[in-house]
Amino acid sequence: MKKILELNVFPKNIDDLGIIRTIAAREAKISVDEITALRVVRRSLDARPRSPIYRVSVELYINEMPHGEPFPLNYNPVPAGAKAVHIVGFGPAGMFAALRLIELGIRPIIYERGKEVQERRRDIRNLMQEHIVNENSNYCFGEGGAGTFSDGKLYTRSNKRGDIKKILRVLNYHGASDDILIDAHPHIGSNKLPDVVQAIRKTILGRGGEIYFNARLTDIGVRDNTLKSIVINNNEEIEVNALLLAAGHSARDIYELLQRKNIYLESKDFAVGVRIEHPQEMINEWQYREAETRKYLPPAAYSVACQVDGYGVFSFCMCPGGIVVPASTGYNELVLNGMSVSRRDSPFANSGFVVTVRKEDVRKIYGDDSFAGLQYQSHIEHAAYDISRSQKSPAQRAQDFLKGKESISLPKSSYIPGLVSADLRSIFPKEISNALRRALLQADKKMPGFAGNDALLLAPETRTSSPIRVKRDAGSLNHVQIKRLIPSGEGAGYAGGIVSAAIDGELCAEAAAKSI
Repeated sequence: MKKILELNVFPKNIDDLGIIRTIAAREAKISVDEITALRVVRRSLDARPRSPIYRVSVELYINEMPHGEPFPLNYNPVPAGAKAVHIVGFGPAGMFAALRLIELGIRPIIYERGKEVQERRRDIRNLMQEHIVNENSNYCFGEGGAGTFSDGKLYTRSNKRGDIKKILRVLNYHGASDDILIDAHPHIGSNKLPDVVQAIRKTILGRGGEIYFNARLTDIGVRDNTLKSIVINNNEEIEVNALLLAAGHSARDIYELLQRKNIYLESKDFAVGVRIEHPQEMINEWQYREAETRKYLPPAAYSVACQVDGYGVFSFCMCPGGIVVPASTGYNELVLNGMSVSRRDSPFANSGFVVTVRKEDVRKIYGDDSFAGLQYQSHIEHAAYDISRSQKSPAQRAQDFLKGKESISLPKSSYIPGLVSADLRSIFPKEISNALRRALLQADKKMPGFAGNDALLLAPETRTSSPIRVKRDAGSLNHVQIKRLIPSGEGAGYAGGIVSAAIDGELCAEAAAKSI
């Protein structure tokens, strides 16, 4: 007999399966000896009570055993002579598209403009310490894409678009912790993601796929509104059956290539703002009121969302126990992001704090053009860079930002390249600064100190999503104009984060299989 039970477990006992079995037996009104197996299927921390509690869902087996894997995977070698689908980009969308093609018996051939993980680490170290930007190897480009050195948060609202549990199972199969299969807000960590990415590469190569690094898409051939060929690194033309385009939201040269080929693009909403950093202990005190219980709890997170004069302002990619990092992909620009390792043991917490950019505001400055949003982003990124002429971040205490004055001193920060004191209003359009100011005041009422003297604003956070969509047909997922060109993931404007990009990659792989 199998029973599904919902249990309440104190934080100090959450890792003790013996105690959880005892609680389950009591709930089921049986003895512990009658339990032949217990499987935790979900757990979430409820911090609303004064004493936080874990809500744990379990499958309880009485006098029988579970049958089979809950999420079986089957990666058989691609048959000799199998058709191929070419993929540009080896981020989450490209990786999961390749794995799905293997499941379908189709050979994936992948081109990634950046380097393998180990080589990529050196370029990231140069970016952090020497302020040297490698345009093809950085936090955004390289094996695993922006996901490899991200925080590794796996939460998504895309539960109607695909099988989230399968995505988590694939990551777990390739080395991610078992915890991601059960946590309500699963997290891998930037220290573990590189190993997971390399394991995925090994699976693809071992089953007959091909992966080429330092391989940038430089041209495409279209005939009769159908994609026929691609060019890599300005070399010879390569005939293709179908191209799955998963280049990421920072591959601006890809947008320019599509524009040169008169391939339809459209503008979309995006967001810009700052990274806001606080002492992690401050966040813990806001969220976990009972001090005695805090030692058993993970570093706390928060979420902010509000409307200010018609603008949406929200927290984004909140990193408890994390660090702020430079995510620049070009010279003379500055872009910030956040990440944390699996332990989340930094003394700082950071989050994007961003404002939705409205099309009408972009049009006022740059006109009605599909590239207007990119120009809007770029102007902010270059304005931030011009303050220090390096990867040092313009920064300001939140309290001083509210008062409209430059900070005389800055608190300690996790940002390794360094800080320079600046009035951040000089970086952003007036409507963005005003919306940030009013949203900070609203958040401070709910979390006293959120906009206080210990809160630090670093700028800019501009790559929350792509300002351009490579529009596709809703049924076939092919581009609305070009057959067998299948835009995918964040760069195409159809995902935001590791899991949603992975789901989109799988869907696009299935579409590519149908198209050939």
